[in-house]
Amino acid sequence: MSPKTTSPTTTSPARTGSVVEFAGVVKRFGTHLALSEFALTLHAGELVALLGPSGSGKTTALRVLAGLESTDGGRILINGDDVSGVPTSRRDMGMVFQSYSLFPHLSAGENVEFGLRMRRVPAAERRSRAAEALDLVGLDTHYDRFAHQLSGGQQQRVALARALVTRPRVLLLDEPLSALDAKVRVSLREQIRRIQTELGITTLFVTHDQDEALAVADRVAVMQGGRIEQVGTPEELYTRPATPFIADFVGLSNRLPGLVRHGFAEVHGVTLPLVDPSQPDGPVRVFVRPEDLTLGTIDDQPGTGLPGTVLLSSFLGSLRRTSVRLDVGGTVVLQHDVRLHPTVGESVLVRFSGAPVPVEAHIPVEAQTPS
Repeated sequence: MSPKTTSPTTTSPARTGSVVEFAGVVKRFGTHLALSEFALTLHAGELVALLGPSGSGKTTALRVLAGLESTDGGRILINGDDVSGVPTSRRDMGMVFQSYSLFPHLSAGENVEFGLRMRRVPAAERRSRAAEALDLVGLDTHYDRFAHQLSGGQQQRVALARALVTRPRVLLLDEPLSALDAKVRVSLREQIRRIQTELGITTLFVTHDQDEALAVADRVAVMQGGRIEQVGTPEELYTRPATPFIADFVGLSNRLPGLVRHGFAEVHGVTLPLVDPSQPDGPVRVFVRPEDLTLGTIDDQPGTGLPGTVLLSSFLGSLRRTSVRLDVGGTVVLQHDVRLHPTVGESVLVRFSGAPVPVEAHIPVEAQTPS
């Protein structure tokens, strides 16, 4: 029978969350510069997601924090102490990776106990703490089950319990949900966020999934070329992207030709406010979110929008996504209420909501579909 626990709270770290700082970290692999003067601070108890395309350096940043990779410059500080030269085993971090990496000959409880066994924790305390950790992730009745008796989501929850049972000062999550199906991923990411908040543990979460990053993180750091392009809350990144790369990479955007004049962007005769009103005058590419466009019929206030023809309309459950070929040229995608059901070939009007837009300045532009 599984050891029984009365409360999961004793699994919580004895300390409050730690402050983690990357201070100008450099990492090279041969001639490739994986991290270039990388700088980021994680506040105590904060969950920060590293988001970026493949090769941007996000996993390398996590691995140098863990001590799994050495650095070629800069410092890594935890609560002000430089741990750059400290081995992984002495950095006091819990790690969960994409691969569950459970020992197949051990039960779930024994897998969770393993780190405590390496620390020579007495057997009775090991069993009690492992049971508490499994209770924390909702697997209190699965102590004696083996990996082959668990689903993928359950195995990853065992891996999470194993990372938490040692009461680490920092939790590292490297694409922990990418091997799971969509429904399980959503459920488990919500559980990870609940547990992280409950324990107050400082967490670095690496993912290529934008929805994941925006859903769970206090702040998101978007990486490109070994550097952070922008760091901010999910809302800040989405509504006020600092660069064209962020506007293009985070979420969907329609890219339309425009012209900046006196702090506003003119797009197909429509004047829109700028996210950055200091943008210099000149030709630009304007990034417009699909939800910042609205759809109307030709008979509905004619002359108040851009006429076009519906190319495709897809039902996505909570919303509908519709592609429209504009008469002035180019194609735009809109996201709207599912109760509005345009048909392919229907003539429609596309209107701008007037939300502020980011732009990319002084380049040859063409109307393009969302990135």
